[in-house]
This record gives sequence, structure tokens and C-alpha cells, in this order.
Amino acid sequence: MVQSEIKIDKEGIWYYRGAHMFRKEFLCIFFENIKIDEKGKYLIELGDERCYLDVEDTVFVVNAVYKGKHPDGRLECLYIFLTDDTMEILDLKSLRIGENNVPYCRIKKGKFKARFSRRSYYQLAEFIEQSFNEKEYFIMMNGEKYPVKKKY
Repeated sequence: MVQSEIKIDKEGIWYYRGAHMFRKEFLCIFFENIKIDEKGKYLIELGDERCYLDVEDTVFVVNAVYKGKHPDGRLECLYIFLTDDTMEILDLKSLRIGENNVPYCRIKKGKFKARFSRRSYYQLAEFIEQSFNEKEYFIMMNGEKYPVKKKY
């Protein structure tokens, strides 16, 4: 396979031939057209053009976490802000702890995996509790217990 000219590091920073890609208008177009092929490889698909990506960990990174009201106004939820400048409600059932204790979750209706940045990990940790009689970690939200599971 031909090596990709676009690389995304584990912090979600994009590079083209080693140069930092920072123009939001281009990155927004790329994010909107990211796909995963049948082998699990990330690519950008624009019309008939396909460009595979060299992804160190995940394409999407969670940059911030905060607690707020659900859009229905009755329940609380955790919101996450992603590297594509979108915000969504954290799917607490998808939360997992990977290698080196890095948290991950599913985003975009479960289509993609997202890695938590160090900053967002510390923000998330404020909501994680540990049971006293077990080695279990969880988040309590709206009276429901969501286990934080190991490994993705």
C-alpha cells in the first residue's frame, strides 16, 4: 500500500508531508468526508477521489468534557467537544479504558472511536467514582450506574 501523505497523531494533530495542517476550512471538509474501509483503515473520500490516512490512534479526539442538561431539559448528561469542532452527548455505555489508561468512547452514532486528550481525561475523571467493595469504576448519571470498562 502507498504510504499516506496525511498523518494524524495521537493528539489529533493533522500533518501533510510533515507540515502541520491548521486551516479549519480544509480540516472541516476532511472530517465531513472521513470513512472507514472494510479493513478498518481511515480514508477521506471526496467524489471519486480517495486518500488513505496514516492515523497514529484515532481520527477524532475529545478535547473537553462538561456536565450539562440534556436537550430534553429533564436529565443531566456529559457533553464532549471533538477535534472537528462539534459537540455531542457522551455515550456513557461506550466509555472504555485502553492501553496506558487512556479513555475512549464511541462517537457519531457509534461509527467512530474517539480518544480523550489528557485535559479531557482529567475533566472526565471528576465524574468517575470507585466502588468500595470492588475494583470497579463507574459514572453515576440520573440515578443510573455506568461502568467504565477496561480495553476496547
